[in-house]
Amino acid sequence: MKSRLTLIALLGIGLPIVHAQNILPGNTLPLKNTYAIEPQDSPEKLLEKAAHVVPTAIQYQALQDEFISFIHFGPNTFTRMEWGDGKEDPRIFDLKTLDTDQWCASMKAAGITKVIFTAKHHDGFVLWQSRYTKQGIMSTGFQGGKGDIMKDLSKSCQKYGLKLGVYLSPADLYQIENPEGLYGNLSKATLRTIPRKIEGRPFANKKTFQFELDDYNEYFLNQLFELLTEYGPIHEVWFDGAHPKTKGGQQYNYPAWRELIHTLAPKAIIFGKEDLRWCGNEAGATRKTEWNVIPFQADPHGLAAHKDMREEDLGSRKQLANAKFLHYQPAETNTSIREGWFYRDDKFQKVRSTDDVFDIYERSVGGNSIFLLNVPPNREGKFSDEDVRVLKEVGDRIRNTYSKNLLLKGKLPFSLVDGKLSSHYSLKQNTGEIILEAAKPILTNRFVIQEAIDKHGERIERFALDAWVDGQWEEVALSSNVGYKRILRFQEIQAKKFRLRILESRAIPVLAEVGAYYAHSRPPELSVHRNASGLISISPKQHDFGWKPHGQNSLENLKANYQIYYSTDGATPDEKSSLYTGPFISDAREIKAIAITKDGDRGVISQKELGLIKHAWRLIEVSSEDPKYKREFLFDENDKTYWKSLSSAGTHSFTLDLGKQEQFSAIAYTPQKQNTKGMLAKGKLLSSLDGKNWETIGIFEFGNLINDPSTRTFRFGKSVQARYLKVEAIEIAGGDNTLSVAEWEVYK
Repeated sequence: MKSRLTLIALLGIGLPIVHAQNILPGNTLPLKNTYAIEPQDSPEKLLEKAAHVVPTAIQYQALQDEFISFIHFGPNTFTRMEWGDGKEDPRIFDLKTLDTDQWCASMKAAGITKVIFTAKHHDGFVLWQSRYTKQGIMSTGFQGGKGDIMKDLSKSCQKYGLKLGVYLSPADLYQIENPEGLYGNLSKATLRTIPRKIEGRPFANKKTFQFELDDYNEYFLNQLFELLTEYGPIHEVWFDGAHPKTKGGQQYNYPAWRELIHTLAPKAIIFGKEDLRWCGNEAGATRKTEWNVIPFQADPHGLAAHKDMREEDLGSRKQLANAKFLHYQPAETNTSIREGWFYRDDKFQKVRSTDDVFDIYERSVGGNSIFLLNVPPNREGKFSDEDVRVLKEVGDRIRNTYSKNLLLKGKLPFSLVDGKLSSHYSLKQNTGEIILEAAKPILTNRFVIQEAIDKHGERIERFALDAWVDGQWEEVALSSNVGYKRILRFQEIQAKKFRLRILESRAIPVLAEVGAYYAHSRPPELSVHRNASGLISISPKQHDFGWKPHGQNSLENLKANYQIYYSTDGATPDEKSSLYTGPFISDAREIKAIAITKDGDRGVISQKELGLIKHAWRLIEVSSEDPKYKREFLFDENDKTYWKSLSSAGTHSFTLDLGKQEQFSAIAYTPQKQNTKGMLAKGKLLSSLDGKNWETIGIFEFGNLINDPSTRTFRFGKSVQARYLKVEAIEIAGGDNTLSVAEWEVYK
């Protein structure tokens, strides 16, 4: 065990923090955003460099923004597709009304600080009055073709005190599919002036640029110039790396894009290939340890160095050992409040619960990243009521939990609780402990610690929190790194004195803030599950990310504090509904359940749409089959197992016998999540009464599966009577040559 230095946390005990030319006392290294690693650097030198990699001013501000928002809006809102194809008639964007004030008021209520608007998604349709295309809002009936959603949103953001960012998709399917499109048209790069002048539409900003550009890069930069100069200050530019389709070997002149942004919007942070990186998924998953000091194999200021980072371990000592450069690059944890990025409907499209969004907030913001939550407007140009309710409840919960630091007025350095990240407190060596004493015994289940990363980098690698209970120290939480912010969550405990033990650190820890808080205990969110025999059980939801919010998982523990009530007729469950006492059989199409305390405190309503019972199902024909992935896994009501075909360049298919004739109107497909192989992006669905004569039900298409491998539903719009179903794969995500299915559902 390493020796520890006990620091009784009274004012004046810690080392003073002195800054002289950005070099820390006792060190010779300056602070940098990027460090090159030399072949002769020892492991100790490598760690020293890592501890001196710090965020730029705009990166540090982005971390302090903490909770930000996406808004996905466009033709997909009306076609109900995740990704358009670029061939849409602009008039399909049939918007009649718009209320950007309602958007901003709802986001402000949630505690959101910045809004990133999809001014152009992959379909190439623009939502502002661009001079350079007619594929956009100017060609719709909205406000007689004069509408400008970007302008309305900019005004609303200023009204409600929100920062504004812009998403401008580099991929552009309209410019690919249009015969006169500019994307990949093999034009030569020549010296061109940005912005290109348009008669009758002069710019107020007279700045011009000259770059060597092909046609598409000129088009893109002209539109970027419009967005950065005509819609108020822009605080983030978001470049999506997704490419539904490419053409002609099109390359992006990213250095020119970067120069334009840095010149016209110096306060804007750039997502993708520079300031910010993707967390690696779109499901709200977070790493247990999220380092923002990232090892690179090439200079991170060049395009080739950047790639999607999906690995669980990005910045440990083991990863640093292979680095050629160390670069500070925070992650944005992005996900949607609804299933999918665009609004589809209010009946079938699930909305995340308040518990779920608050959980992601604590894991992401409290896990050294930025929380980016998408909220898609509906076809009336507003956020739907359910989304608004969840946003308000999340904001209330954040404020109620984190507005009062319970350590204020206690015996500890004031610099740790003064609410200012600019004041610091330093230990005397890499490991040690700090005693934090509240003014009186407090009830707490949250603890926040922040490092002074702007001047001292990320240093702490492992630490523990203890509470003084019954005359001895009791460990209540153990964690890895800290960085900008770490939120510890634990069973509520009452104590007056706490001990923070720094167990491992890359250099002397320098803290900016600590705090103890209390989150009101709530009945847990529930999970409804039905097995292949039709037996339905209801239990506390097991979080996918390892945190047990109430320290209890069994029904026995639950019953001590709560009762579960459920309905089978679509009604909202309450104390008058059926009391859950154990697993049961029901032919209901939907189960809704809620946990309620003896005092009437209610959890969130959980619901599950139930498909046909599968006990008589058989997979009777497959194009091929990997013997390691059994055919019964396709319908075993367990999405952790999956069926998979063999690798083949041919067509993949399977035929399902439902056991008897059934009447149904929808299917659902759950992709396997063990890897990104075999995901069914597009397919053909056929039905038969006898297994010989087949009728086509329809073609289904599921977008963005690799980044968001959630359950997808295809609703036919009509009822089908059949015993047999055949599925023929038309397209596998990522161009893979296998087909896999974790679970297949058929709905009445």
